[in-house]
Amino acid sequence: MSRATVSYVLNDTANQRIPDSTRQRVWEAVRRLGYAPSAAARSLRSGRSEVVLLLLPDWPIGRMVGTLLEEMALAFARAGLILVAHPRAGNDRPVAEIWNSLSPAAVIGWEALESADEAAMQAAGVEVNVVLLGSAGSGSRGLAVSEQRTGRIQVEHLAARGHRNIGYAFPDDARVLTFAQPRLEGVRDACAELSLDAPDVQTVPVDIAGAAEAVRHWRAQVQPVTAVCAYNDEVALAVLAGLRAEALRAPGDLAVIGVDDLPLSSVADPPLTSVATRAKSLAAYVVETVLAGLRGDPGPPAPSSDILRLVVREST
Repeated sequence: MSRATVSYVLNDTANQRIPDSTRQRVWEAVRRLGYAPSAAARSLRSGRSEVVLLLLPDWPIGRMVGTLLEEMALAFARAGLILVAHPRAGNDRPVAEIWNSLSPAAVIGWEALESADEAAMQAAGVEVNVVLLGSAGSGSRGLAVSEQRTGRIQVEHLAARGHRNIGYAFPDDARVLTFAQPRLEGVRDACAELSLDAPDVQTVPVDIAGAAEAVRHWRAQVQPVTAVCAYNDEVALAVLAGLRAEALRAPGDLAVIGVDDLPLSSVADPPLTSVATRAKSLAAYVVETVLAGLRGDPGPPAPSSDILRLVVREST
């Protein structure tokens, strides 16, 4: 067959009278040869790459982030785009070389880029830059996904259970400050609005000895802490282990609430109350923001507060 005929079939070109038998022969050859269209050729034809580059920050990729990446990859694939995740740090190459090599249509980052990097990205032809956390530069779209709301939900739940003296279990990993600091701010703001004392903040490592030390501190105060908001479920599970080491139990001696709703949280002793994010809804929001940017349209409305949900179990 001629190249034109094959091209018309593969691209489903309109107004071409090609017999069904010919179309079937082309698609049979595609299946037999395992043919896939050239991404580079499509980019030349359309004038735009099909790659969306996600810059991974220098912190541990937990279950929540992993699930979000999976949902985003699926949603972008349905839109004909390919999500490529790449570490932003931890390598010897300048960050600008990453997008210069991939020529992505859009770049997604958890944190805003330096102004020089953002200018270089725009000069390289990247059409859309989306920032998930924090404020974005003049050429970027900031989502400002609210981690403060997570902390607020924790405090609101504990206050509804009658707790007035609240502690906060802060992580000992400096790499997660992007999440931990705004969550703590949300806890502090909620305590102030509910006329509670400021939270008693203790750094809690994910080990029994360190967690037990934090538990002893909370219990030894003139007004003992009766409930703890933990940065995430891992830190919350450490607090539960620290309670057991002190021959104490949740929630009678100290109520505990985490974040992320890890699978292990439901089988903890006792099962852990947690704040979970609806990953599919968040992924859809991020993807639609990127697609709107590529179309030149305004972004979608911010997701409502129900993107977070409280999973209540026996620890509170």
